[in-house]
Amino acid sequence: MPDPLVETKLLLPRPRQQAVPRPRLAALLAAAREAPVTLVSAPPGFGKTTLLSTWLAPDAPGGADRPVAWVSLDERDRHGRLWTYLLLAIDRAVPGTATAALTLLQSGQASVETVLADVVNELSVTTDEVTVVLDDYHLVDGPEVAEGMAFLVDHLPPQLHLVVSSRADPRLPLARLRARGELVEIRAAELRFTGEEVFAYLNDLHGLDLAASAVRALETRTEGWAAALQLAALSLRDRADTAGFIDRFAGDDRFVVDYLVDEVLDRQPDDVRRFLLDTSVLDTMTASLCDAVSPPGDADVEQPRGRGRAMLDLLDRQNLFLVPLDDHRRWYRYHHLFGDVIRAHLLQERPGDVAGLHRRASRWYAEAQQPEDAVRQALAAGDVDVAADLAERAIHELGRHRRESVIRRWVDELPDEVVAHRPVLAIGLIGGLMASNEFEGVDQRLREVEAMLDEPSSELVVLDQHELSAVPARIEMYRSALALVGGDSSEAIRRARAAITDAPEGDDFTVAAASSLAGLAHWASGELAEAHEGYVAAADGLTRVGRIADVLGCSLTLADLELALGRLRAAERTLEGGLELAGRHRPAGGEGPGVLRGTADMLVALSRAAWHRNDLTAAADLLRRADDLGESAGLPQNPYRWRVAMARLRVAERDWAAALELLDEAERVYVGDFSPPVHPIHASRARVLAASGDLSGALAWARTHRLDAADELSYLREFEHVTLARILLAEHGATGDADALMSATGLLDRLLEAAVGGDRDGTVIEIEVLRAQAAHAAGDETAAVDAIEHAVDLAEPDGWLRFFVGGPRAIAETLQVLASSRPRSGFVRDLIGAVVVLPGEADVGIGSPVRDVAAYRGADGRERPSLVDPLSERELEVLRLLGSDLDGPGIARHLVVSLNTVRTHTKHIYTKLGVNNRRSAISRAHQLGLLSRSGRDHQGPHQMM
Repeated sequence: MPDPLVETKLLLPRPRQQAVPRPRLAALLAAAREAPVTLVSAPPGFGKTTLLSTWLAPDAPGGADRPVAWVSLDERDRHGRLWTYLLLAIDRAVPGTATAALTLLQSGQASVETVLADVVNELSVTTDEVTVVLDDYHLVDGPEVAEGMAFLVDHLPPQLHLVVSSRADPRLPLARLRARGELVEIRAAELRFTGEEVFAYLNDLHGLDLAASAVRALETRTEGWAAALQLAALSLRDRADTAGFIDRFAGDDRFVVDYLVDEVLDRQPDDVRRFLLDTSVLDTMTASLCDAVSPPGDADVEQPRGRGRAMLDLLDRQNLFLVPLDDHRRWYRYHHLFGDVIRAHLLQERPGDVAGLHRRASRWYAEAQQPEDAVRQALAAGDVDVAADLAERAIHELGRHRRESVIRRWVDELPDEVVAHRPVLAIGLIGGLMASNEFEGVDQRLREVEAMLDEPSSELVVLDQHELSAVPARIEMYRSALALVGGDSSEAIRRARAAITDAPEGDDFTVAAASSLAGLAHWASGELAEAHEGYVAAADGLTRVGRIADVLGCSLTLADLELALGRLRAAERTLEGGLELAGRHRPAGGEGPGVLRGTADMLVALSRAAWHRNDLTAAADLLRRADDLGESAGLPQNPYRWRVAMARLRVAERDWAAALELLDEAERVYVGDFSPPVHPIHASRARVLAASGDLSGALAWARTHRLDAADELSYLREFEHVTLARILLAEHGATGDADALMSATGLLDRLLEAAVGGDRDGTVIEIEVLRAQAAHAAGDETAAVDAIEHAVDLAEPDGWLRFFVGGPRAIAETLQVLASSRPRSGFVRDLIGAVVVLPGEADVGIGSPVRDVAAYRGADGRERPSLVDPLSERELEVLRLLGSDLDGPGIARHLVVSLNTVRTHTKHIYTKLGVNNRRSAISRAHQLGLLSRSGRDHQGPHQMM
């Protein structure tokens, strides 16, 4: 799983219950409501967050009519987490608009620009406007996020208003925004308190009853700086000699702050002052953590609990710069400026205590099972060996929960000289690099680990001897992965086998990982039986170590391999077993569908098996169930897999346009993994083109991908070459071109030899049906019957039907000849009953023509769900365009209507379909058949009247 997210960072801060009215800022804030981008830029302590939280509060004037997506940033958000928080905030403000983008981002295989384009397109057609606030943006500003932010700013939809609050000007195209009139700026000059506001703040709000001259003096010396005024007000409480204090109050900003903090701290009781300095080493605080870091009395003596809670409550009541982070007031932080200064005072006054405070914090985090913070605090304490111990113990569990990004950060944070004597830690850090797809330098690191193993054991630091015994095998495992990345399958297999051999007893993870690497290498080489063996071992090992989501991924691969090997029933058992496993490991509590990620993928894969059996009713139902679970129940590859599966059903309805749209969408949302691309979407698209009669488009595809009937064959391109054979047969059928038939026949003969040699019986069935078609076209009926008989022999045990359905009349006639020699074969009778012959058309391999059915029925022959409130003609037009790459303004231009009209239609469509975003609308429309050529009739049986 990704790094845990801090929910409180998405909460709009509570506005102060008592605040000084600042009507002069109203005009700027009113302009900000309409501007694409607003920048609030000022030094610390100028009230940027207070201004925005007060302005955007639900009960503020004009604050309740627009949702707010608020993100409070910190330094750790710079490396990627910014986008996760941003999308979560938008999705919660306008539900559904960023769901798909989040899934795409979490896959780790799509660019930030692609992810942002998805949410921009979703927002562009919604009627809701949203204000997105990035608070403390200076903490993440840098080259890591600059390109993504520039892309977002350049493509902001009218519905999104971006507010950036920062201590320094961000790396955004500010000059261009100013020139276009698209930027509102609120800076220190506007944020400084005026004389009237200072008077109201000190006298009305704090009740100090200062003379006008005293207020003017403070205004001059603080220059209207809100933080300094707040500190001055605290210092002036209950002070008799206010005039003397104000007379002595002078200096630049930093001096003023230091002076005032001294005054504030000096006026606190000793225990409160000590608590403030002790806890200054913490980024966030909760009662028990404070108890651990700042216990009363002797820190080495067990103390009664409860002081931390009482202190936090006291500081909160006295407004001593404590910021609550949740509605329950369990977690807090200090005001950033105040925290900086009290940390500086801790270093000045008690430098010898600093390490001990960090050390106590580290122990608390370690006991709380928060290794990331435990390591950080140990490093701050200078305890590098303790930090290394904590990291070494945590790596296994972090990997099990897919938190490799934390491990990757430790590569940079842990000193090389400490790692240099810790082989277990070093190999674990290499795993973090590999999981992050950072391969450069890994080979050198592996050599360094090998050198460590040659050192005397007395010079090594090892916490777990069993883990040490696993290091040699893991070196081989990672070398196998490097070979696979480099395209050397034979070396990858050799290294993987060495890892399996070297793994100590009980090291299930290494054996499982190496087995999967060997399986991938065998799969890419067309050695499917060996690949299957590797993945079975991987799934077993991953199950034992509790990596259930990875087991589901293995199950999908196993099912793919089993289908290619002709084992349809085995594939179904594998997928049903995966579903049962996912059911046993349903997440407890929380939001979402309450199903394990990957469950939807199991259902989509089962729909493919049902399609092979020609059970289109079951296939359609499985796809519906998968879609109903939502995107959070799918692996990153599920969106494209679902669309390819749905395209099969659309082809079965002869709805070529809808099938092509689905395949185009599938390519747009495609997210790959390490599996070899043996069924490329573009080849499936070419099959639809050929079946629909678009031979020029299908032949152009073959030229684009440099496919020829005389090519040297490889398993990786087998699906494409079978597709080429289909196109050539279609060309002969349409034009009578004898060369096309000859080329198809020769190609199919070679493909058959390769598939038989590789025991790929599922592919053999498809090839033999095509060979029968080619033989019949050539007038060789004996060869046609032989090919069909071979296909039937392979298909009958497991019930393969679909490859036979929808072929030319020759297939039906050849089956009739075969039936005469097999009068007792129920399977052949089923085939003859299933085959539907439509002259001039042929199976395309992802679906087949069927008899005309009532327009409101789907490929499964049953009535589709009907809409209570059917879509209008114009709404159907908008719906189809929502499935394209056009954004809201693009749809408006296409239809020659206003953007507001498009938003209105989109809102009505979402309401009628019961969805809240574009992708869900398109998925639901495909379920209902609304995107077919006769979509109006598919809205319900009553539309047939």
